[in-house]
Amino acid sequence: MAFLSFLNMSNLFPRGWTITGLLNDGVAVLVGYIIYSVVRFFFWYQYIKKVFKDVPGPKDTHWLYGNLHLLPGNTGEDFVESNVKTISEFPRYYRMWNGPFNVLLISVHPEITRKILHTSEPKPTSFTGGYRFGLPWLGRGLLIAEGERWSQSRRLLTPAFHFDILKPYIDVYNDAANILLEKLHPVAMSGKSFEVFQVVSLCTFDVILRCAFSYSTDCQRKGDTHPYVQAVKDLSDTWSYRGRKPYLYPDIIFYLTSRGRRFKRNCDLVHSVAEDVIKNRRASLDQQEHSTTSTRKYLDFLDILLTAKDENGKGMTQLEIRNEVDTFLFEGHDTTASAISWILYSLAKHQDIQEKVLAELDSVLEGRDTDNLQWNDLNKLEYLTMVIKEGMRDHCPVPFIQRQFTKDFELEGKTFPAGTCVSIHMFGLHHNETVWEKPMEFIPERFSKENTAKMDTYQFVPFSAGPRNCIGQHFAMNEEKVILAKLVHRYKFELDPDHRPKKKVATVMRSDNGIMLRISKR
Repeated sequence: MAFLSFLNMSNLFPRGWTITGLLNDGVAVLVGYIIYSVVRFFFWYQYIKKVFKDVPGPKDTHWLYGNLHLLPGNTGEDFVESNVKTISEFPRYYRMWNGPFNVLLISVHPEITRKILHTSEPKPTSFTGGYRFGLPWLGRGLLIAEGERWSQSRRLLTPAFHFDILKPYIDVYNDAANILLEKLHPVAMSGKSFEVFQVVSLCTFDVILRCAFSYSTDCQRKGDTHPYVQAVKDLSDTWSYRGRKPYLYPDIIFYLTSRGRRFKRNCDLVHSVAEDVIKNRRASLDQQEHSTTSTRKYLDFLDILLTAKDENGKGMTQLEIRNEVDTFLFEGHDTTASAISWILYSLAKHQDIQEKVLAELDSVLEGRDTDNLQWNDLNKLEYLTMVIKEGMRDHCPVPFIQRQFTKDFELEGKTFPAGTCVSIHMFGLHHNETVWEKPMEFIPERFSKENTAKMDTYQFVPFSAGPRNCIGQHFAMNEEKVILAKLVHRYKFELDPDHRPKKKVATVMRSDNGIMLRISKR
């Protein structure tokens, strides 16, 4: 009977309390909290509308879609024309409502861009923050990390891109480019066009694996593509796509869609590749530790991650290491592939510029029996460097960079509250006619030493700028020089007359219908 008495639920609560009463109180608290949240949100929304009321921007703002319905598309001529029109109307900065509640400040001028990028403010990862959609893929690696975690990671990884570390990579660039040249030989003989981004992506994937992770897969020779490269393309597209669809912001809705489920599968795939890379390098380091014949003189990117210890002697967790590996696998191959592919397109379009690049290469390589570049050659390729910079200006491998201010800040006499998201619109900044002369034309000479000396530091920021600039920008520039030099020296690139690429704005600038070119052996 005592046991049955214990089961009597009324004995679990103080005298006078009942389950019904508790439920009623719980419902009352919940309803009160909901009302409080709604009222709080209402006043916050009215405040935000007031703050942004006089900020330049499109006038036709829909109560539900914001300004999204004004965008004719994110591909092809629609993208170019709509952005040129917006830049001409708002040449410094403007606001854009991305749905009913999410408002962005967008900079298209170097003076505004400087005020944003000279700080180390974090990337936005709140509910409406653009970088939140990349967290399941990249985690809080260096790209998305904030605060002390970002500072520690930046200090830790900077030595991996020191001059002495980068110098030996010239051999890897040459070797990877030579494999690409071999793959393209049958294409040149056939006279048929080929899709550039796909084969270049494999080459840059090969390079980053071998340089940063001492991991060789011979991926270029094993096929025309790789599951990782394909997964990254889809992840990048979906990241951008979700950012333009406010109804997909809630995870519970997004992951119920077919695209959300595919995003999850692709995340699993790229994570498995990263885990394999880490596992392979751990085993190699263990072997070297017990070897008396190891001649390794430096630590590469992954070595630093695996051997790092904080002041308490604690190393990085497996998840922290994987986040950094995922980040650099992506940033180290996809953005570089975008830059190289679009530059090849521009060279095919402008044969006179391609011939100038070839003439410079012939001069540098004169008297040699190989077209492999040496470290000292890179600084001699002045015209090619101008072409690369102009290509990154014109085609913007990374279309947008975002920050979220953690404190109130002032912009052109107006104060914006903490939490405001700001975006650097790369295409807008790099095609602003108040900043650039003839911005829609491809003119490498605008990046001559004389012209560069006159430029605003924040006028051309393909690798971002300020404290959170791209840590691997010198690595990327050197890689682009070698691969482009060897490609142009070996093959002549021409446009496919039946194909015109359509710019596609995703996390990385792509072509919605590919970049088709024809090549012939020189």
